[in-house]
Amino acid sequence: MISIKNLLNSHDLSKEDLLEIIELGNDIYKSPTDFSHYADGKILGTLFFEPSTRTRLSFESAMLRLGGSVIGFSDSSNSSTTKGESLQDTVRTVSQYADIIAMRHPQEGAAYLASLAADCPIINAGDGGHQHPTQTLTDILTISNYKESLDNHVIGICGDLKYGRTVHSLIKVLNLFSNNKFILISPDELKLPQYVKEEVFDENNEYEEVRSLDAVIDKIDILYMTRIQKERFYSDAQYTRLKDSYLLNKEKMSQAREDMIVLHPLPRVNEIAKEVDRDPRAVYFQQVKFGMYVRMALIIKLLEANNA
Repeated sequence: MISIKNLLNSHDLSKEDLLEIIELGNDIYKSPTDFSHYADGKILGTLFFEPSTRTRLSFESAMLRLGGSVIGFSDSSNSSTTKGESLQDTVRTVSQYADIIAMRHPQEGAAYLASLAADCPIINAGDGGHQHPTQTLTDILTISNYKESLDNHVIGICGDLKYGRTVHSLIKVLNLFSNNKFILISPDELKLPQYVKEEVFDENNEYEEVRSLDAVIDKIDILYMTRIQKERFYSDAQYTRLKDSYLLNKEKMSQAREDMIVLHPLPRVNEIAKEVDRDPRAVYFQQVKFGMYVRMALIIKLLEANNA
């Protein structure tokens, strides 16, 4: 049984927790009908104060495939917060109806506040630029299915490493495994923040920072592409200047290893050319399906942990 009652931060997960969730996610992937009645009579509350398509639908699909039901909202303008209700009161109210809640919020730390108010497990589905732990679980399940292990890889992470919450979580989690090397590819303005480096790297970690994807693509086992996120910029001019910093296309893929895989948390803007979709090494749409299976596994594990 996993050691946590809520999933607020990917750093809360021990290596044992991760492996337990990944193992169950793989079991569900291989035989989803075996789990189709696990959540009969259970209700998932989806509180999305920030726009989302993939994450919200992934959670809803996960719960429905487990036999449960879903309530909630996808736009904060449809909630009582527009009348001045506090986040804590909204969460406390919904937790009287639901058995588990998935919440996305634009403010960092909102998931933690929600966990203090709720009478059921809280899953952080993204809080500002801080954390998106179920995306990290999605990434790990995808890697585990395309690579023999989670050890001994060269991982290239390209694009927005400053504001990309998925990047910070992924590096931290992959550091729990052995002999992984990181190549951090970004413009100087979007480098991995120093405080994140201090948090996720120690003397046992190997990493390098570069500006050019072309210079290192032939060394990479796992390439994690990210978009330049317009919503994280205060200046349109800075976004416009940086948004086309990287483009992964057929020509660049020809320089990459035959067994390299390409991941992306989506949505994609223009950092991966459509022509790359046909390359068998491009697994970002399969990654979406793994996200649904790992969220099914997480819902099962949290319901078990809270009912123990």
